[in-house]
Amino acid sequence: MQKTILVTGSTDGIGLETAKMLVSQGHTVLLHGRNPDKLAKVEAMLSGAARVEGYVADLSRLTEVEALAKAIAARHDRLDVLINNAGIFRTTNPVTQDGLDVRFAVNTLAPYLLTQRLLPLLGTSGRVINLSSAAQAPVDPQALAGKVRLADDFAAYAQSKLALTMWSRSMGLALKDQGPAIIAVNPGSMLGSKMVKEGFGVAGGDIRIGAEILARAVLADEFATASGRYFDNDAGRFASPHADALDAQKSDDMVRLIEAVIAEHSSV
Repeated sequence: MQKTILVTGSTDGIGLETAKMLVSQGHTVLLHGRNPDKLAKVEAMLSGAARVEGYVADLSRLTEVEALAKAIAARHDRLDVLINNAGIFRTTNPVTQDGLDVRFAVNTLAPYLLTQRLLPLLGTSGRVINLSSAAQAPVDPQALAGKVRLADDFAAYAQSKLALTMWSRSMGLALKDQGPAIIAVNPGSMLGSKMVKEGFGVAGGDIRIGAEILARAVLADEFATASGRYFDNDAGRFASPHADALDAQKSDDMVRLIEAVIAEHSSV
């Protein structure tokens, strides 16, 4: 059965490889990128095999996340899968125009807001696949809220990925069968994405490893009933994330903090 799938950050890296894979299988893929020129090139490259659409948005700006959701809802009354793939690790300017750490904005807040806004399109049979990481570290709430700065890129990235994993579990368990399945996936450590090359100065592993697990998460029955769970592709199985993500109180507190930050910065 052909599906309609939104892949954020699909102009390079794992996102692009996943989009290629899904398009080759005949699915309708909604591409997203921050750079209009890069997005147009990818859209042209993939448009021959199946239906693709391109959407431009800077996910570090929550107002643009809102606009992205509205643009998709204006063209589609159903979305089968949302893959929150877009992410950032190292940058020369780690503070957004809204005064937030860009890692938390793009890796944590934007996926949460986009998921919330697209829930009506996803219904009860859809799936949300959130790109987590093996790098997960306890979250400083003040850093997530933009009140203090984290000097270390890796610390900010690892905290943003744990925050994402926490809200994925909390939302997935809260929605149960009243919403889409929400699963956090570590696609594989040190794969050859632009993020790994820029962040660590190494080529990294075969990026198709990450794309294959995301395509599997989109289609395989084992993920349909895995809402709230974490899949670790390094281990090749569902596994336990960081202990904080398994703490219901901490995860609920994280969701409340995320919602408060979004409320402060996403008004259009």
